[in-house]
Amino acid sequence: MAKAKNPAFAKATAGKQDNDIMPKLTALCKQRGFIFPSSEIYGGMNSFYDYGPLGVELKNNVKRAWWQAMVYSRPDVVGLDSAILMHPKIWEASGHVQNFTDPLVDCKKCKKRFRADNILEAKGIKPDLGTMKNPPKELQECPECGGELTEVRMFNLMFKTFMGPVEEQANIVYLRPETAQGIYVNFLNVKDSLRLKLPFGIAQIGKAFRNEITPGNFTFRTREFEQMEMQYFVNPKDADKIFEEWKEKRMNWYLSLGMKKENLRFREHEKTELAHYAKKAADIQYLTPFGWQEMEGIHHRSDWDLSRHMEYSGQDLRYADLSTGEKFTPYIIETSAGADRAALMFLLDAYQEIEGGRSTTTESIKESETVLNFDKRLAPVKIAVFPLSKKPELQKPCQEVLDFLRGERLVQYDETGSIGKRYRRQDEIGTPYCVTVDFETLEDKAVTVRDRDSMKQERIKISELKNYFAEKFV
Repeated sequence: MAKAKNPAFAKATAGKQDNDIMPKLTALCKQRGFIFPSSEIYGGMNSFYDYGPLGVELKNNVKRAWWQAMVYSRPDVVGLDSAILMHPKIWEASGHVQNFTDPLVDCKKCKKRFRADNILEAKGIKPDLGTMKNPPKELQECPECGGELTEVRMFNLMFKTFMGPVEEQANIVYLRPETAQGIYVNFLNVKDSLRLKLPFGIAQIGKAFRNEITPGNFTFRTREFEQMEMQYFVNPKDADKIFEEWKEKRMNWYLSLGMKKENLRFREHEKTELAHYAKKAADIQYLTPFGWQEMEGIHHRSDWDLSRHMEYSGQDLRYADLSTGEKFTPYIIETSAGADRAALMFLLDAYQEIEGGRSTTTESIKESETVLNFDKRLAPVKIAVFPLSKKPELQKPCQEVLDFLRGERLVQYDETGSIGKRYRRQDEIGTPYCVTVDFETLEDKAVTVRDRDSMKQERIKISELKNYFAEKFV
């Protein structure tokens, strides 16, 4: 009997790593049109990627599911799309100019650059670079060639650019390293224009940019990425309770989209590792082939952000509670997820290798099959339509089925190779349903619908297909 194998999770314990899946997944993504190396015909650019026809559908489906859960399903959260380039003083107020840095060391011999905290963590040492006067021996020797390392230097991760025709200091602006600040500086605009009362949230999906020193692991850490962030403004007395509520809601979102529970966990931040703005923080981590990694952060930011923007802008961002007469600076509970990371984790979670294939009709040993078991809402292609053969008489009914199904969801046509190979190609990209037009269709005006997961086949009238799939994709 065929045996399912998922090498990414064969050793689902903390600290265990199995990189066998990553080269396979990377190759699959390029071959099948999910993700391409950016600027490849010019030699590429390190850690930049382009989403192909299937990849953009997958990521859009992730973002759509997030927006549905955050905005459409809640009466207390609204949307925003703020500018990528904003006033440079915003980044002073937020602490990014001063605090958004990585500790770096360079090898004097091989000239390679490393993050100092990564070197220490790899040796089982908890980094404490802020109070280090003399670097420990682990930061004196290059981990690759053994050469001498430089002293630790702090490197700001924000990309700089210039606004206007003259490259002068006064014209420096930054590509935003996060989308959250665009929400904070629009707090009053949103609250007043929609007459919102606490608690309420503002959600945003948008690009962010960080000049990462050590990007890697495919699309997990890149210099250009897309965030899905929601800032929830609350009365300070309710903040601790709401923080815990949002932790549960965000974990349940991933589970509702089919992620395996054993591959998810919370990691609470210790006080010594909290960001400068955070009172509490918890990561939702995913068990990747390269260990447990952060997929989303839930942060209790207290009143740090609005207080800082009040200080730097001179504007009063306090909230007046008309029912109690109180006036206070709202606390903020943040949920911050990466669309690229989420898409990658859904790919990893859906990836399955089937040794010997899934067919039970033959005893012969066949090549292994790859199946992406996406939740139907995330699958890039929802339905594939095949003619049983290329015979001309099947082309017209096939076109009628395609025209009938197109419009509400992505439908793909395939007539190349045997029907078995076409099924396998669709399984490999995660298509939930395949529709086959055969010679019986000419007589009974029905088609065969095959389910990706169960492999069961049903005979459905063409006239009933829309209602059939409407129920399947609820």
